[in-house]
Amino acid sequence: MNKRVDVALQYIYGIGLTSAKKILKTTAIPAEVRVKDLTEPQANKLREEVEKKYKVEGELRREVLSNIKRLKEIGSYRGIRHIRNLPVRGQRTKTNSRTVRGNVRKTMGSGKRKLEKT
Repeated sequence: MNKRVDVALQYIYGIGLTSAKKILKTTAIPAEVRVKDLTEPQANKLREEVEKKYKVEGELRREVLSNIKRLKEIGSYRGIRHIRNLPVRGQRTKTNSRTVRGNVRKTMGSGKRKLEKT
């Protein structure tokens, strides 16, 4: 990869900009270094830091899914919203919930049938 280390770290699920900067600060690796230019000890240091202090990838995805499953099981408002595939975080649904509900736009025409031309 030819990206800067701080950007490349963000490709890992569960690590954002703030976490990436924190990781680089604790490992004393400059953010400007490219991934291809990392030395083996630096790469190992990064790997150990991420494994030690952060939940990432599969483990984090499992935790998120189990949290959602728990909300569904106890029948909370948020759980019910998840079950019905509606926005969970208080957004309006009369309009603007296309992402969650699917991009299906049902609009009525004028009501008049168009005559077929023969």
